[in-house]
Amino acid sequence: MNEIITAGRVSLGIWEIIYRDGTSIKLGNGAQEICKKSAEIVKAAAAGADPVYGVNTGFGKLARIQISVQDTAKLQRNLILSHCCGVGNPMPENITRLMMALKINSLGRGASGVSWGLISLLQDMLEKGVTPVVPGQGSVGASGDLAPLAHMAAVMIGEAHAVYKGKTMSGGAALKAAGLTPIVLRAKEGLGLINGTQFSTAYALAGYFEATSLAHSALITGAMSVDAAMGSSAPFKAFIHDLRGHKGQIQAGKILRKLMHGSPLRDSHMEDDERVQDPYCLRCQPQVIGACLDILSSVAETLRIEANAVTDNPLVNVDTGEILSGGNFHAEPVAFAADQCALALAEVGAIAQRRIALLVDPALSFGLPPFLSPNPGVNSGFMIAEVTSAALMSENKQRANPCSVDSTPTSANQEDHVSMAAHGARRLMDMADNLRNIIAIEWMCAAQGIELRAPIETSPVLKSAISALRAEVASLGDDRYMAGDIEAAANLLKQGAILDAVGKDIFYAQNT
Repeated sequence: MNEIITAGRVSLGIWEIIYRDGTSIKLGNGAQEICKKSAEIVKAAAAGADPVYGVNTGFGKLARIQISVQDTAKLQRNLILSHCCGVGNPMPENITRLMMALKINSLGRGASGVSWGLISLLQDMLEKGVTPVVPGQGSVGASGDLAPLAHMAAVMIGEAHAVYKGKTMSGGAALKAAGLTPIVLRAKEGLGLINGTQFSTAYALAGYFEATSLAHSALITGAMSVDAAMGSSAPFKAFIHDLRGHKGQIQAGKILRKLMHGSPLRDSHMEDDERVQDPYCLRCQPQVIGACLDILSSVAETLRIEANAVTDNPLVNVDTGEILSGGNFHAEPVAFAADQCALALAEVGAIAQRRIALLVDPALSFGLPPFLSPNPGVNSGFMIAEVTSAALMSENKQRANPCSVDSTPTSANQEDHVSMAAHGARRLMDMADNLRNIIAIEWMCAAQGIELRAPIETSPVLKSAISALRAEVASLGDDRYMAGDIEAAANLLKQGAILDAVGKDIFYAQNT
């Protein structure tokens, strides 16, 4: 299925559909005309005597070398091949497809000077499922994501490698199998393909989508942990959060109240409970997760703008005929967004891990058995599951160190300040995997704790969350092989099962 887009006006919702469902895109009416005008301006400049960077000159430090019109195609082809220097594991196919869609959106604004045929080929590759094999390492986030985008572009000229119908083959073979023809690059077209932030932005968007889903999932497991520990619901009252005024905190408090509404466990310990206050991991959830939601809102706005931006160089002004060199390829906004997203991923995991630790500790869990085992001693219960969550939490805290403050000169000091957005964004997927496993463990522990409170029950909404887990993971009696349970719970989270169980509207509707 194709999603028809207007270049430069694509919502985050559409990008998420592309990321999660593999939807293809086509540029709508108007894009073809402006792109043709832009390409004609570049064609004229390539034949002219005046040097125009990247059109009739070399690149980077070689910009002073002028190139004859006869060598235009060779210049662009050599650019792509020479820049295919990526290393490491290839991008996941869904993120590669997101990167391709981002590039189509950028080129479609008509400021890059590339032909309509080039854009059409990229659209056809998306639609027919020709996915370039793109190594994940090699970009410093300026001047654009050169190496990874070169691997994408190389497939378009019949080189490098691509996946088609589940098989990896040469780029030329993949195009032929899909009924497509390699393109011969014209003036500036190679540069238009590889100058840009689409690799970094695709990973940052994927990280944002996963972080938002996991933050919402953690509110559910966090509410379950409050009930399992027979914690107080008073810290979630609107009066407290309205006085502070942070939007995310107010939202998180509303969600938690909705999740726990109607829970008999809420009222079962109102009297004769010697505890005065709950530990922070229970009562400060609105403050912590709310702050993460606020950060993610900022990330969303930055990435919405960047995903619709033109970030190659030079740029063509079709109104004046000018070709202007600038620095839109510098991915500093994406680097900052990725660092913010990493902080949110780390903090959601940090507070969730402390709730796991509370539930398995009989000194803190208000009457639950040690390590949540019905028969502790001969059974270790969730003892080492908690240790695993601690290991993952620590790893994420280490990975949350900022990447955007780093830089190193490249290209013979011509490109002397870079963003490091590429690996800053790429790490988010590993962090999301770690956080998903932490939340999976909390889901298992909190469900076990609530069930151990029987016959007193939790809220109807949280009972639905437990039922979703129990479809794949049984309650823990005697010790068993637990790695499979954690994996199953994590897979359910990845599929959105916990969000579906409680109803996704709970995170956006007005709550009492």
